Amino acid sequence: IPALLGLALALASLLPTAGARRSQDLHCGACRALVDELEWEIAQVDPRKTIQMGSFRINPDGSQSVVEVRPLPGSPLPAPLPGDPADPCPGPQVPYARSEAHLTELLERVCEKMKEYGEKADPATHRKSYVRVISHDGTKMDLSGVKFDGDVTSSLKFACESIAEEYEDELIEFLSHEAENVKDRLCSKRT
Repeated sequence: IPALLGLALALASLLPTAGARRSQDLHCGACRALVDELEWEIAQVDPRKTIQMGSFRINPDGSQSVVEVRPLPGSPLPAPLPGDPADPCPGPQVPYARSEAHLTELLERVCEKMKEYGEKADPATHRKSYVRVISHDGTKMDLSGVKFDGDVTSSLKFACESIAEEYEDELIEFLSHEAENVKDRLCSKRT
């Protein structure tokens, strides 16, 4: 009986570790999938598409005016020349793909894409990773060993939403400035 009690205690001590690892794997996987999806969405935007920077104000007479926001010194975004008749909007134009407006819009809906992911366990380490089960371009995917069900997708979506909310400012900062290694800088260090 003492041997069984010792074995039971040893197994019980492993349970929190397995749960913690599962949670860590889930958060890390959700973060990496989130960044992958955001980068893919950004790449789909026509690079010629721009958006006006500035603050729109309604004047007392009901007309609308724009208060310009100048790009930061050293920014690669040129400000249009004042009064340029070819510029339909007064105020600097910035690439839409990496604009704060576009990134905020993406963050509001990107976690819905987690339903296109499944869970794959490494046979040697039993660590979980999360992989797309539906490709962006329709090509066949190797789904051997991938668990794809409602529990996996709902857990991944919840983790994604938590990360998107908690790290929204960092995500926008990294992605708007085309930072290198966003997945490593955000996902490995914070989740």
